[in-house]
Amino acid sequence: MRSAPATGRAMLPEIAPGPELPAPRAIGRQPGSRRIELNLPNLITLARLLSVPLTIWLIFGGRYGAAFWVFVGAGISDALDGYVAKRFDRRTRLGALLDPAADKAMLVGVYVTLGLTGHLPGWLVALVVSRDVLIVLGFFVIRAAAVATQLGPLYISKVNTLVQIALVGFVLARLGLAVETGAATWLLIATVAVTTGLSGLLYLVRWARILTGSTQVL
Repeated sequence: MRSAPATGRAMLPEIAPGPELPAPRAIGRQPGSRRIELNLPNLITLARLLSVPLTIWLIFGGRYGAAFWVFVGAGISDALDGYVAKRFDRRTRLGALLDPAADKAMLVGVYVTLGLTGHLPGWLVALVVSRDVLIVLGFFVIRAAAVATQLGPLYISKVNTLVQIALVGFVLARLGLAVETGAATWLLIATVAVTTGLSGLLYLVRWARILTGSTQVL
């Protein structure tokens, strides 16, 4: 997400209140203009968002090898757009919205698709999707309550995102590239389940503390 400096991350989608960007630069327009700037980082992010239906189509069509490389390309593009935005000071409000949307759409879309095709347990897909819905709803509840706070994603959520990505990569590599993953896939499934549940629980605690005015916020 380009609302905060990128540090070589690869697909770390979290929706959380973050620091506001200066108005002219953030919305990508000159004073008095309503044009939204589609700069290079935003175009890269948009391309990643548009690759989501392609990845889903490839999986449903049994073209797992191609789906794997599109998924890898999406991860590379996520790191690339963040680097370009930071290096050339091209961070915008549009990018701050598009980036996590593209990341979430890719992960959730692939998880649901792999679940529907029987390559991931249905209960795991439901857990992953429920956790993401919880984060989005919590974010909007905090915004609606007009609570002034600037909090980044929880550390456990960063770990959770990484293992979610790793699991998808392992599954697609096994299906499309005939890579023998052994027990690693099941270990990742267990890790995703534990970190997803713990992340969701800690976000509930965070939202509750913010809404009750607690001084100790995660």
